[in-house]
Amino acid sequence: MTKPGRRSLKLMFEPSLEAGERKQLRDGLSTVLQIGNTLWLGNDESASLERLTLTGDSTAGHAQFQLRDFMGLPTPSDQEGTTPEVDVEGMDLADGYLWIVGSHSLKRSKVDSEDPAAAQIKELARTETEANRYVLARIPMQDGSGLPALAAKSKSRPAQRLRSGKDGNALTRLLRKDKHLGPFLGLPGKENGFDVEGLAVVGDRVFLGLRGPVLGGWAVVLEIRPVGEGKWLKLKPLEGSKGVRVRKHFLQLGGLGVRDLCLQGDDLLVLSGPTMSLDGPVREVRWSGAAHCQEACVLEAGALAHVLEVPYGKGCDHAEGIALFRSKGSAKAELLVVYDSPAPRRQVGGNGLVADLFELG
Repeated sequence: MTKPGRRSLKLMFEPSLEAGERKQLRDGLSTVLQIGNTLWLGNDESASLERLTLTGDSTAGHAQFQLRDFMGLPTPSDQEGTTPEVDVEGMDLADGYLWIVGSHSLKRSKVDSEDPAAAQIKELARTETEANRYVLARIPMQDGSGLPALAAKSKSRPAQRLRSGKDGNALTRLLRKDKHLGPFLGLPGKENGFDVEGLAVVGDRVFLGLRGPVLGGWAVVLEIRPVGEGKWLKLKPLEGSKGVRVRKHFLQLGGLGVRDLCLQGDDLLVLSGPTMSLDGPVREVRWSGAAHCQEACVLEAGALAHVLEVPYGKGCDHAEGIALFRSKGSAKAELLVVYDSPAPRRQVGGNGLVADLFELG
């Protein structure tokens, strides 16, 4: 196929809004979404969303929205008074709500190379859960000084999420006895454990892409129907499914997992990459007609249209987020890709980086 055109978009973050001792905002981008003349981004070690205002081939103006100010989080603050990471891995806009999803994954403890070997081995056996990672929510939006913004808490139009805690949420409880996914809920993300990366909303249905597990070379996309009731979301049966509340779709991605999802018309664009902590390959494929899917699908590689190969680096430039992007005054969409651990060549000053824009056929 013809190699798609590629250009750059410079993203600039405000130094005063950096996340303290956590990873710099530009170094941990995990999801991106264009809303009007703004870009919304999530960092995988923060509990906030970042809004950048577009100005040509760059951005100017960075606003930060702390999620705890707009919705109830399972753990709004820890003993130090900071909000534990939500690990936002997917976003979408639908019916005036911004949808977000956390990774739903376990973490394995990191070892200190200066510790004795016995201590490092012991530490490697430890895994932990964080309640905020099990967030699946929608937050109402409003116009704020001419720009889209998250709306303040309101009883008439509340933010809503699945009930969750350190033991998971309604989705993971449904999957505990699932023959395909149940055995992987106790494994950390990036170790072929259960790990959500990517969200797309189609009507009242939500598609969730799984980075892991990958089953015999098959990646998994879940389909659910979260319906708002008061301040909560409840998982309702999918229409015409005779009571099924979680539908599983299997995609043959050559051993890769799903790293993000993006809806284009009736098609689902799927960013695929390694489920483990490895470099590349990274590919964009198209699931044609996904929006009209009414039953579980098993899609072999030939049923998925190859869109493009996404560049990756050695220990850097790991593509994490995709979004449809339209320049001001242009009706033609491009694919915006943001990267975790950006290479030095992408870094601009102390708080900026360069993202990629690819032509879409």
